[in-house]
Amino acid sequence: MIDEVRAEPAARPQPLGVFPLPAGFFLVPGGEDTEACRADLVAGRVPQSWPPALRAHELALAGDIDGARAELRGDDPVTRYNRFVVDPDGEDPARLREDLGEPFAVLVDLVSFVLGRADGPPELGTADGELAALVLSAQATQAVDRGEPERALRLLDEAVTPALGVSRPLAGVLLGAAAVIRKDAHVPGTSGPAREVVDTLERALELLDGTDLRVAQAEMHLTLALTLHEEAGERRDLLVRAVKHYHAALRLVTSGEAPELWAAAHANLAIAYLTMPMTEASDQLRQGVAVRSLRSALKVYTPETHPERWASAQLNLANALVYLPSRRQGDNLVEAVELYEAVLEVRDREHDPLGRARVLANQGNALAHLGMFDHAKAKLYEARFIFEEFQDGESVRTVRTVLDEIARQTTLTRTQG
Repeated sequence: MIDEVRAEPAARPQPLGVFPLPAGFFLVPGGEDTEACRADLVAGRVPQSWPPALRAHELALAGDIDGARAELRGDDPVTRYNRFVVDPDGEDPARLREDLGEPFAVLVDLVSFVLGRADGPPELGTADGELAALVLSAQATQAVDRGEPERALRLLDEAVTPALGVSRPLAGVLLGAAAVIRKDAHVPGTSGPAREVVDTLERALELLDGTDLRVAQAEMHLTLALTLHEEAGERRDLLVRAVKHYHAALRLVTSGEAPELWAAAHANLAIAYLTMPMTEASDQLRQGVAVRSLRSALKVYTPETHPERWASAQLNLANALVYLPSRRQGDNLVEAVELYEAVLEVRDREHDPLGRARVLANQGNALAHLGMFDHAKAKLYEARFIFEEFQDGESVRTVRTVLDEIARQTTLTRTQG
């Protein structure tokens, strides 16, 4: 008697981990009608047309999780597993693991860990290819949670090898995750953390080239830009590289798709432009671009949702307006004064005295430019008092310089009158 051979419920490799969750954990069922879509998804491309069997996948990728759940009505192991990804309470994990069989059974434990229903990720066991890459990635996540970034990086480095053999985009996603861990943890490397972060992200972006993973690419461009920006100081060459990556991120996503990413790219692009050394007349155009980017960021950042980022963007916008070359300089100064005042409402002396003093000093300077000397002096006196209290001598001297200029202008006005 010939033993019954249990067929695999889905072909390999699967597009696991390529796209964001939950669609990124769905299995593509086997069959001639699904094969083209499986190949597209493994390559990081969204299929142009979807067969009825993959309607749930299409909806999940579009962000319609409820719709995807409603489409997963079958009772076969693959459909039940996909339903488990979006509705884990509806399945018994042990039974699902048994029915799914090898090599995919490990995914049940993996999903349980990702959803917080298990304390730890599964062991690697006999998993290979994309399955091994995902297991190792989950183990890296646990290592990060435990404060073990070096171990996490070793696990992700190990995960990249099997991923490269089946899906370049998956390998790129893993490299991007490794770069973020290295940047956040400042793990020392052979050439320094920043250099390794940059090298890793550039390699990851090469692997994602030609894919539809726009948000993932934008996140990598933003992280790369921030890394270069932090290392730049006053180095124009690094700031120019950072600016290119900020722009690359903004070309890939919209405020509706990824508002936090979009706003962060705009806000930091503005800072890069405002701090870039001025070497030629055309560089003044950067200030106008910076102002527009800060206004864009403030469409996302509000005092209620992002108080710190909102205050930072408000201040940077106000500072930029004070020195922006414009025929509407008076209007810009008035707007700057109003922006400073809004920040002062949330920065009190008790919680952030020096921060409040800096805002007062900047606002006093803007009022002085408007010729509103009495209002300017009131702001500057308060700022000077706080700076003196905290023995910030340099800031005290800066405020005194503005006050001296006000006194000189006042004297000139009286003399001419």
